[in-house]
Amino acid sequence: MMTYEEASKKLADFGQSHVLRWYEELDDAQKQGLLEQIGSTDFSVLHYSADKDSALERGVITPLGAMETPEIERRQADFREAGIRAIREGKTAAVLLAGGMGTRLGSEDPKCMYNIGLTRPVYIMQRLIENLTDVVKEAGAVIPLFIMTSEKNHEKTVKFMEEMNYFGYDRSKVWFFMQDMAPASDYDGHVYMEAKDRIATSPNGNGGWFLSMRKAGLVDKLHELGVEWLDIFAVDNVLQRICDPCFVGATILSGCSVGAKVVRKAFREERVGTICLEDGKPSIVEYYEMTPELLAANDEKGDPAYNFGVIMNYLFRESELERIVDEKLPMHVVEKKIPYIDADGNPVRPESPNGYKYEQLVLDMVHEMQSCLPYEVVREKEFAPIKNPTGVDSVESARELCRMNGIEL
Repeated sequence: MMTYEEASKKLADFGQSHVLRWYEELDDAQKQGLLEQIGSTDFSVLHYSADKDSALERGVITPLGAMETPEIERRQADFREAGIRAIREGKTAAVLLAGGMGTRLGSEDPKCMYNIGLTRPVYIMQRLIENLTDVVKEAGAVIPLFIMTSEKNHEKTVKFMEEMNYFGYDRSKVWFFMQDMAPASDYDGHVYMEAKDRIATSPNGNGGWFLSMRKAGLVDKLHELGVEWLDIFAVDNVLQRICDPCFVGATILSGCSVGAKVVRKAFREERVGTICLEDGKPSIVEYYEMTPELLAANDEKGDPAYNFGVIMNYLFRESELERIVDEKLPMHVVEKKIPYIDADGNPVRPESPNGYKYEQLVLDMVHEMQSCLPYEVVREKEFAPIKNPTGVDSVESARELCRMNGIEL
C-alpha cells in the first residue's frame, strides 16, 4: 500500500496536495482507504481540463453505408447458420456495460435494478437476460456473459443477481468486473473531494471496458474459453438482441473487425451518433458535430447520406481489441454537476455544472478498427433505451415498445 509520504509526493507532482487537507482528522481505516485511492487514481487525465476540446478535433467525415434490412432478410439463412456455429463453438461472448446508477430515473439503486413492470416486477437486467436466453435456447449453447459494474454499484449489482438467481441464467457462465474510475475536478483541474477521506470520482466512460477486463484477469478467461468475438451492449436498451446469430454471422462473413447495430434515423437532425468514415476509417460522428453540409448531404438514392444511428451494440473481434488496448484513446472532457465538500468540509450539491468528468468512449475504439459492418435493425423491434422517466427514450416509451413486441409487463 502507498505510504503517506509517497501519496504526498504523487499529489504534489500533479498539483493536488489539497486531497490530504483533512488527513489528520481521519481514523486509521479512513486514512488507509484514502491512501489506497490516491495510489490507484490516474491524475494525469486532469491536464485535459486546460485543453478540453482536443478530443473534439475531427478528421475528414465521409459516408459509410449500412447493410440494410432487405439484404439481411435475403441472406438471413447463411448469416444465421454462421452465427449459430460460432456460438455453439464458444467463439462468442457478451459484455454488458452496467456501471451506471438509476439517478436520472429517481432511483438510488444500480440502473439494472430499475423495475419497469406494471402488473409484476420486470427489471431492466431481467429483460436483458431474457433476451440473451432466447439466443441460448436457439443455439443450444450457453453464452459467456461478462458484466461490467463500477465501484458505485458493484456490491448491489452482484447481490441483486444472486437474490434473483441470475434470472435463470447459468451462473457458472457469468463473470463480474469493475470499471476503472476517473477523478472529477473543478474547471481548473483540481480534484473535488466528496468526503474528507474520499476523492470525487466517476466511471471513466464506456471506452475503457476492455482494459478493465484485462486488469481483472478476464482476457485470460477469454483465451481459456476460446472466445473470438465480443458483443458489447449498454444496460438501458430493454429490447436489444444480444449475440443475435444473424448479426454475429453477418459480421463474421463480412470479414470486418467490428459490427455495429444501427437504426435508420427518424429525421436528419435526430440526436444520435451517426456511423460514418473519418479519414477513411470507421467512426461515429455525434449529433452536435453534424455540420449543415453533413446534414444536407444525400446518397445516390436521394436518401440522407448520414442516415444510420448507432444503438450501442457492437461485435468486436477480440484479437483486434488486444491490438489496440494499450493505445491512448482520446479523452472526452464533459461538463457536469459534481457533489463535493467545501473548504469547511460541508457537503454541497450544485444546481448547475461546476466542473469536469473525464471519459473514454466506445466510438473511439470503433475508429481504431480497420473495418466496420453497420448492420441495420428495425428500431421498433430492437431499440427501447431508458434514459428518462417520461418523454423521449423513457420508461414510458420503453413500456409501450415492449407492449408492441408482445412482452408482458
